[in-house]
Order: sequence, then C-alpha cells, then structure tokens
Amino acid sequence: MTTPTDHDDSRPAESRTAVPQTRPGTVDPRLLEVLVCPVTKGPLDYDAEAGELISRAAKLVYPIREGIPIMLPEEARPLAD
Repeated sequence: MTTPTDHDDSRPAESRTAVPQTRPGTVDPRLLEVLVCPVTKGPLDYDAEAGELISRAAKLVYPIREGIPIMLPEEARPLAD
C-alpha cells in the first residue's frame, strides 16, 4: 500500500523542505497570510522596509529577525500613533 508521501519526487532535497527558501531578511508571503496577532487574533500589516508586523487592534509592533516573525507580546513594542 502506498501513501501520498511514498511517491518518487525527483526534485532536489533542498527544494522539498517544509519551509520555503526565501532571501535572508524576507518573510514567506504564505506565512504572512496565516499569521494573526497573538493578542487579538486579528490581522497584521507587514512593513517590509522596517521588518515588522503591525497589529493595529492591539497597538503592537512585532519584530522580524532573520526572516522569522517574533510573535511574542513581550517582544513587541507599542505602536506609535
């Protein structure tokens, strides 16, 4: 019996990883689509230039370090109005 993972995949191993490869300092757009604010569970705005995710509802700004969003409220800074 075969399962969906038993198929022959001729792609190189590095292109079959679960996490898509992105340029350093960038965030995978698919990840940005599913991330929500951990405080409000609401949407986030991505500021690519500043490397931050903004929760307007919580008035918090979450940092992105080395392409990884840090979604901990204690790591966020207050959003300046």
